[in-house]
Amino acid sequence: MQPTVRLVVAIATLSLLLAACGTVGGTLGPVPTLTPTASPSTGPSEPHLTSGPSATPTPSTDPSSSPQVEPSTRPAETMIVRSYFYLDGVPGSAGLVPYLFEVPETKGVASAAMSALLAGSVVQRDGFAHISSAIPAGTKLLGLTIKNGVATVDLSSKFESGGGSASARRRLAQVVYTLTQFSTVHSVLFHIEGTTVTVFGSEGGVLDGPQERADYLDLLPSLFVDRPAFAAALGNPGRVAGSGQGVWEAAFDITLLDGAGRTILDQQAMAACWCESGAFDVTLQYDIPKAQWGRLRVWVGSAKDGSPVAVREYPVWLTPAG
Repeated sequence: MQPTVRLVVAIATLSLLLAACGTVGGTLGPVPTLTPTASPSTGPSEPHLTSGPSATPTPSTDPSSSPQVEPSTRPAETMIVRSYFYLDGVPGSAGLVPYLFEVPETKGVASAAMSALLAGSVVQRDGFAHISSAIPAGTKLLGLTIKNGVATVDLSSKFESGGGSASARRRLAQVVYTLTQFSTVHSVLFHIEGTTVTVFGSEGGVLDGPQERADYLDLLPSLFVDRPAFAAALGNPGRVAGSGQGVWEAAFDITLLDGAGRTILDQQAMAACWCESGAFDVTLQYDIPKAQWGRLRVWVGSAKDGSPVAVREYPVWLTPAG
């Protein structure tokens, strides 16, 4: 019997690269009720993870009221894994996004993360209409090994079926980011049905060896937040970590909104540099009377008039300071 994969609200730590500038993005709507899905779970490697609430409650859809929900304790026999999907939006705000799942505890964390990724239709089915996966439904994980920093992933032929060049690059990037989250993996070598891939997809994209995150910088938003993940717990104090590119003088803003849409924090932050991979890691402390769903918004003020551009926004679980 296959184990159950459940989306959860949780915190995970990682810093990633990021690229491209853009224009203003909008809100994403309320967090939906979630539905379980099934997926296998075996394989090597192990990330550093911190647990959060074990289920995603449904917040009030009335912007004038705050949801009254409390997190529960995650069972000891489960763990959190992270997989990467694609968050839609205008240029500059669209791009890869981390998403957390609760799975049965296993030493095969990398394969568990891959299995959650391949079962990613749960993301859309559960109501996050703005999140999608370019990986064709029915793709199977046939094998995964990690040696000398290279993860060799063997996928069924379904993985390369359908879609054009944009879809092909997105699905490759989803796998690369999912596997390179682990410190033991620096690049990913793709196999299809046991054969090394050198030309991928219907339009013949060339894969010249193992793929790295840097090969897919164009699929990241201008401001990429990897901690917290989409619909994860922020913590209080909480860390917002990721990276940015093309940020004017390396400066950007972080805004937190409560369940009623009120601003509870507006803080300027700095990336390490105005460059291809300007990492940031910011600690936030905020005042809120009770645990509730809120929104994390990161954005850049335009050089022309300071108005928000390159906006990335998504729901986060907020808690009173402990």
